[in-house]
Amino acid sequence: MTTKKRSSVIGRGLSSLLESPETDITSRSDLSGKFVVGSVSTIKIAQIEANPFQPRDKFDEESLNQLAESIKLHGVIQPITVRKMGYDKYQLIAGERRFKATQLAGLDEIPAYIRIADDEQMLEWALIENIHREDLNPMDIALSYQRLVDECKLTQEELSQKVHSKRSTVTNYLRLLRLPDIIQLALKEEKLTMGHARAIAAIEDVEKQIGIFNAIIEKELSVREVEKMVKENAKLTKTKTSYKPAVPTKYIEAKKYLNEHFSSKVDIVYKNKGKGSIVITFNSDEEFNKIVSRMK
Repeated sequence: MTTKKRSSVIGRGLSSLLESPETDITSRSDLSGKFVVGSVSTIKIAQIEANPFQPRDKFDEESLNQLAESIKLHGVIQPITVRKMGYDKYQLIAGERRFKATQLAGLDEIPAYIRIADDEQMLEWALIENIHREDLNPMDIALSYQRLVDECKLTQEELSQKVHSKRSTVTNYLRLLRLPDIIQLALKEEKLTMGHARAIAAIEDVEKQIGIFNAIIEKELSVREVEKMVKENAKLTKTKTSYKPAVPTKYIEAKKYLNEHFSSKVDIVYKNKGKGSIVITFNSDEEFNKIVSRMK
């Protein structure tokens, strides 16, 4: 999925939450006001405080200045979203970039949706909006997903519904957090693609993960080449796991002799280099005594 497609899909999910009549403060019958349901209010900048749950702490200055110039000419086209904290006091839920640009533009007021939200909803919406950004690397998305799971108590299925993404996509991002630090850093610095990392994550052995990562960097391997390496590694691992040394003829003959000698089932487990075990099965005390007697 391209960045553009991803952001638009997630954006619809966030918009449905932030613009829902259920959380619109003007829809509550116990509150009086001059605004109708679903309308946008104009709020003074000085009455709005920052979102304490906002995971984003860095903004591109050039992009912010460009937006400020656009706002000077055209105004704020897309309203921000806030929650009411008290009399003439609001807290930002979504739209921090627009809020900062409006301040840079020197405006005193900004259009806003006023919503009802508790702290948990604030965190959830802030994280979902953060995922909506177009400049995120895979690790940023993975960390936001993990925070939604841990701090908002969401299951992966619930998370996939909220961000309008497939469950498998959510799982793939969360698996990135189990990769070695060196690989996570490469993802963050965009030295590695999501496709490469997803292929590496299919391997459990950390040393092998780092080995494949080094090969990617040194040889500039494509995602398809890495996937082929991972498949070959899986076949090799399976072969090693299922390998059983050939049992020498003398052990097979000995097993037949012992079965007859003890009149009981005898198994010989041959491991390798002459190591193994002999297991004699008995079904009663009488059989056990008979076996011991023949041993003597």
